[in-house]
Formats: sequence, C-alpha cells, structure tokens
Amino acid sequence: MYQYDMAIIGSGAGLMVMEAALAKGMKCALIEKSKIGGTCLTKGCIPSKMLVYPADMIRETQTTSRIGLEFCEPVIDWETIAKRMWQQINFSDKIKANLISTENLTVFGGTGEFTSPGTMKVKYDDGTYSEEFTAERFIVAAGARSFIPQINGLDETGFITSETFFGEKFPDKPWESLAIIGGGAIGVEFAHIFSAFGTRVTLVETKPHIISTEEEEISDFVEKRFKENDVEIITGGRIVSVNKSGDKKILLVENFKGRKTVSVDEIFISSGIQSNGDLLQLDHAKIETDSRGWIVTNNYLESSQKNIWALGDINGKFQFRHKANYEAGILINNLFGDGEKKQANYGMVPWAIFTWPQVAHVGLTEKEATERGYKVFIGRNFYSDVAGGIAMGFRHGAGDNGFVKIIAAEDKKIIGVHIVGPNAAILVQPFVYLMISGYQCKCTQIKEKLDKSEHQYNTKEVCPQIGTYLPIADSMVIHPSLSELTAWAIDNIDWN
Repeated sequence: MYQYDMAIIGSGAGLMVMEAALAKGMKCALIEKSKIGGTCLTKGCIPSKMLVYPADMIRETQTTSRIGLEFCEPVIDWETIAKRMWQQINFSDKIKANLISTENLTVFGGTGEFTSPGTMKVKYDDGTYSEEFTAERFIVAAGARSFIPQINGLDETGFITSETFFGEKFPDKPWESLAIIGGGAIGVEFAHIFSAFGTRVTLVETKPHIISTEEEEISDFVEKRFKENDVEIITGGRIVSVNKSGDKKILLVENFKGRKTVSVDEIFISSGIQSNGDLLQLDHAKIETDSRGWIVTNNYLESSQKNIWALGDINGKFQFRHKANYEAGILINNLFGDGEKKQANYGMVPWAIFTWPQVAHVGLTEKEATERGYKVFIGRNFYSDVAGGIAMGFRHGAGDNGFVKIIAAEDKKIIGVHIVGPNAAILVQPFVYLMISGYQCKCTQIKEKLDKSEHQYNTKEVCPQIGTYLPIADSMVIHPSLSELTAWAIDNIDWN
C-alpha cells in the first residue's frame, strides 16, 4: 500500500496547505473530483464577479441622471462577457498542468473515500477505484454543493444550479425570463446580474425576508431596490409544483397572499448548500459530523480523529473563500510552524453580498447583540450625509440613499457593522482590522498590568502589535473585493 505524508481532499483552500507540505519535502496526494481550484475559482465567487461588474455598470448608467449625465441604452455583448468569465474559470487548466508535473505530488481525479481513519481510495467517474493508499495526515477541504429542495415535478422539468450554470448549462444569451428559488447571497446576486441584463426575474424566498442573514432594515432596503428594477419578489413563498408547457417552465407558487403561477424560460436553484461529506465515507474513518453532515472541528481545525483536519465549507463554519484561506493559514502555522499553535477566531468574519445595492457585514446584528445580553448603542450615517455621497447624487429621503449602521457595546467596543450601498465591501474592511486588533490587544490585561505597576508603560510596550500590520495579517479580507489589493500588499514588503 502506497504511503503518503499528507493527502488533501479538495483543491480550493486545500492547495495552500498542500503547497506548504510540498515545500517541507512531503509526499502528497491531491484528490479532486471536479476542476482544480475549488468552488471559488471554477463555479463561484470569481466567475460570478465577471458577470456582476458589467451588471453594476448597467445599473450605474441608469442612475446618472441625478448628477446631470444621460447615457444611451447599453449594448450587451454577451459573447465578450462570457469569454472573459471562461478565461478565469479555465485558469484551472494551467494550475492542473503545473500540479501534474510537481515533484512528490500525485493528483487523483475523482472522489476520495475513507476506508479507515488512516486509509483512502479514490472513486473515478466511471465507477472504478484507485488502489488503496495510506497517509499520515488527511486534510479534508472537499467543500459543499447546492442543496436541491424536494419540489413536485422539479426533476422532470429541469433546472440549473451554480455548478451547472458555470458548466454545461451556461446560456448562449441571457434568458428572457428566470425564476430564482432562494433569496440568499447567491440568489440575490444572480437576480441582480440577470435583471440588469434585461431578464424578467422572479425571486422566491421561503423566509419573510430576502438575505435573512442581514439587518432587517437592510433586507427591506435591497428588496425595495429590486422592485424598482422590476424584479418580482415573493417572500414567505413555497413552490407547490413545477411543470413544463412547451418551451416554458411553470411554477405554482404559494404564500400568504394566495397562489399564483409563474412562467419562465429557466429555473435557478439557490436554496442553500449541503456538505460533500456524504460522498467521502466519513463513517469509515469515524469522523464526527453534525446533524447536517458538516465535519465537526475545534478551533485548531482538528476533527474527532487526531490525524484528520477539515477546513473550508465542509466544516460548516461561515462558507466564504476568505474564511477558508484564513483557516488554511491557521493549519499551515500549526502543522509546519515552529511557534505556538494558533486557534481560529470566528468572531470577526466579514462578508459582502455583491447584489445591487451592495451589502457588507461584520460582527453581530442588533438582534443578535441584544439576545446575547449587550446593551447596544446604534449609529447610522447615510451616503447623503457626506460630501462624497452628495457628489454621487445621493439625496436625503431618496429611496436609494444607502447607509452605514454601527452597533457598539457599553464599553464603546464595536460589535457589528452593516453597510448597504456603493463600495460596501471596501468600506466595511477597516472595521474588521479595528475589531480584530482589539481582540489581539486584550485591553483588560493591559489595564491590569498598568494598575499593578508604578512603572510608566507606554501602550507599545504592553501591546507590541499596536501600529503594526499584524491586525491586517490576522484578519479575513473579503474575497473578491478591492480590499485585497491593499491588504495583500503587506505580503510583498521586502524586509531585506
């Protein structure tokens, strides 16, 4: 039986850990059932942004009359837009070619299946298996896939998901009409994309509000903007059945207002994700999972088996690529570093929803803070309250006047920041650095040390990371956003 030092299942953030292992001279196996690069590169945040940005530009041209500019109706060159998108996705092929020729690395194209806590085999697409192999360490970064709800007639009628959209079902041109089932981040992003490209979009969400992870006032704000752009929103909705009639797909939708039929060219399912853990035969390795199939890990990313770690979507903690990258950094330090082991801190996980208008978030919502017993203090500021926003044409009382909502605790510590409007993803990032620097500095310990000593300490003596780049280095930076441009510059500092 062939022996590897490390086997990595999944080629998203798992590649970062693999590269560190290879740099240490380890013999590694990489197992990937799909394209190299993971969800983000091949069927997620990167290709979708190649569609979001043109959609943003279209919406921008529709609002410039408020600053005295008028543009003609945009001409959409779908072929060029698609070509740019596929160029990003197909970067996967270059990565794969490089990996195949890498010393000490074996690349398996299939699904890894545990046969014991220390052994695995790979199931290929044709149903055959590789030889069983063993590894000293397993890194499970196998991700997640779209959750398909049980809807009468859905399979027979046909549908798309983000996986098939960025694959064999990518359209030759924007559909005339589209139903999106699910009003979370993916659903509202695609609703923005296709409504901007001229598609008649109907968005169906089972909960009372779309993007329910956000402040209710922000959800309402985005919903109103969608309706102004002729997107039909059905909240509290349930799909009773789906069927085909000629070239159309017919949905029977029910909510508190009653039942209605929706006729569309295509159905996009974005009703959440499910763990890929069920594909890996985790029970053979006695790996603990929760009720939804996510691998249970501690803050060191350790599973219930001492030789198996899990990171990224599959551990069920905040499914964002920047979170997975952060966890990869934790693992690299703990597995290969000489210093103290680090724990993952999920208290300052930022994210953005690239819809229109853009939404960004870090920390607690007002409701969450109150439920945790905080006495909360709220600060708001609207785009129209600052010169930059006024220059962009935002006005007091206007329906599109976005805002920032800051939630602070009694000790003046910021515990939540929520933004809706242009550049929200960039505007929220400095608060992430600020919040994590407070976590690093452990101000109560500083105060105790100062109180017990007659020595006149300056803050730098007690908390040496203040004023350094460490809060940036230890923070998650929203991906993909232009905040990465500035944050990652610290990696290029030449200390020689």
